[in-house]
Order: sequence, then C-alpha cells, then structure tokens
Amino acid sequence: MLTLHRAAVLTPAATAPPDDSVADGAVLVRGDRIAALGPYAELAAAHPEARLREWSGARLTPGEAHPYGALLLEGYYHPDPREGLGVTPRPLPVGGVPAGQYGGLGGSARRGLQLLLRHGAVALAGPFEKPEVRAAVSRSGLRVLAPFEPAQAVPMPGFDGVPQGALTVGERADFAIFQRETGECLGTVLAGRLVYRGR
Repeated sequence: MLTLHRAAVLTPAATAPPDDSVADGAVLVRGDRIAALGPYAELAAAHPEARLREWSGARLTPGEAHPYGALLLEGYYHPDPREGLGVTPRPLPVGGVPAGQYGGLGGSARRGLQLLLRHGAVALAGPFEKPEVRAAVSRSGLRVLAPFEPAQAVPMPGFDGVPQGALTVGERADFAIFQRETGECLGTVLAGRLVYRGR
C-alpha cells in the first residue's frame, strides 16, 4: 500500500539549510520504506492511487533522537494515570517497581516511550540493561543508537530530542510532523506506520 504524507513544508535533512526545504512537499511511503519525496503535486500526479494523509500547516522532518533514552526509561518511573500520581516521571524507587504494579517496569517504560513518540522521537540512545525495558523498546519500533558523546549527567531529562538524520528514498520510513507555529508534534511515523497522532 502507498501512503502520501503531505505537509506545508518538507525538510528532508535535519541539518538542511532553509533553501533545501520543499514548500507543499510530500513523502511517499510504500510498506516500511520511503518510495519518493518532493513536491506534493508531482508525487500526487504520479501516484493517484496513494492514500493521502494531509498535515495542514505542518513541517515534516526526519524526527528526533533522544540522547538520554536509557536514563529516562531505566532511571525514572512513569506513573499510570490510574495511580493518581500525576504524569511527571519520578526517580525509580529503591528496589525497583513491583512487577504487578501497573505493568511494573515494563509498563513504566511503555508509558515513557509513548511520551517520546508524542515529542517526535524516532530513535533513542541506549544501551538498555533491564530486560523489561529492552523488550518495550524493541516492540516500540524506535531505533536504538549508541550513547551520545559526551555523556552528560542531567537531573531529569526532558522529552525533546535532537534533530536526527535525513529522509532517503529506499530507507526506512521514520519521520515526524510538527506544527509550524507552535512546534507541537502532530504525528510520528516509524517504519511507515503512524504510531502517534496528536489531536
């Protein structure tokens, strides 16, 4: 199946100068790969059968990489809304999270991963030592990168990452869509699948 993602601005590389961006651009996805990218009108005319996802007033980019993925998922507990603890991550309790408590450490990691996807993350830095976290990361579809250098100690990492890579025909279809005015993430695509969509 072909899907055409249309945005007001397509920025094909994280470090691309502004004049390399494409106004009214699009990315054509076939399965889990990028089949083409460029001006929307050209791609739509060449592939009229493609399903269209329109992202009005948005910028489509390669997405972000989170440099503190291991710390965020293995050093912090992400509360379940049913716990009444709010949504702010808190340092992992001494002795870890009881296995039956709202999915245990694996459940905490899954909730943390959802927050990363809501911020346009397509990759995060490992390594992950805890099996429950490794399993959650593997199922999420996020790419795992080597630790960023230099490693910095931070008291509590935020969820915003750093610009990541470039969109390339034939490569895996990983990208994010951000609202141009506010920078809010509207959608995150991993291996061609829309894994997060904002309101």
